[in-house]
Amino acid sequence: MITVLLADDHATVRSGLRLLLSAHRDLEVVGEAGDGAVAVAQARALRPDVTLMDVRMPGVDGLTATEQIVAGGWSRVLVLTSFEVDEYVEGALRAGADGYLLKTVGAGPLADAVRRVAAGEAVLAPEVTRQVIAGFAAAGGPHARRPIPQAAAGADPGARLHDLTEREREVLAVIARGLSNAQIADALTISEATAKTHVSRVLAKLGCTSRVQAAILAREAGV
Repeated sequence: MITVLLADDHATVRSGLRLLLSAHRDLEVVGEAGDGAVAVAQARALRPDVTLMDVRMPGVDGLTATEQIVAGGWSRVLVLTSFEVDEYVEGALRAGADGYLLKTVGAGPLADAVRRVAAGEAVLAPEVTRQVIAGFAAAGGPHARRPIPQAAAGADPGARLHDLTEREREVLAVIARGLSNAQIADALTISEATAKTHVSRVLAKLGCTSRVQAAILAREAGV
């Protein structure tokens, strides 16, 4: 069972999301939050597998809440919003979100995205994928909320990769292409379990909290 926390300032949206997700037996909504501060408190208390986070909320906004939740290690975050705005996309991913979807997403793709994020994969709305990768090709971007990774603030992106083995560099390169663990396994002719282990090691060595952050760092470093 994958547990989910809903964070949105509109009760009708939360009700709709709960109804959509409850149709899937492997997904369980364990809590709701109408603002960022409550979302952080709920994530800390409930430790859901995935938090569906809106961007614009009263008080503590969704980006700040995402950063706090990810930093605390309490939940993975999938941003679900109405706004296809570069600033929000960049801010969400740099805050540590594992994905960014628009509220126009269908019920089936949303449920699948929750499963993928819970499994440690990255999910981006097709509408924003290309612009995100292009935008992060330049180091940082004007709207970055914090460096990627945080431990390497101010460092040359290429210098952050020196601890990676040759195989881990190959894994990072395919992470940057947005491949899933299964696709990485196929691309490198290894088992899916081995691919998952390599991905975890790459994220740990780079100090990244998500595959998206690792992909951004790879692009900045020219991988």
